[in-house]
Amino acid sequence: MTMLYGFYVLIWPALTLGVLALICRAVLRDWRAARKEQRELV
Repeated sequence: MTMLYGFYVLIWPALTLGVLALICRAVLRDWRAARKEQRELV
C-alpha cells in the first residue's frame, strides 16, 4: 500500500510538468506565428 501511495504522490509533479510543457510549447508556437505575421501576440 505504501508503494501505491508513493506512486500517487510522485505522479502529480510529472503530470504537472507535462501540462506545463504543453502550454509552453503552444505559447511559443503562437508567438512565432504572430511574429512571422508581424502582429501582436495578445
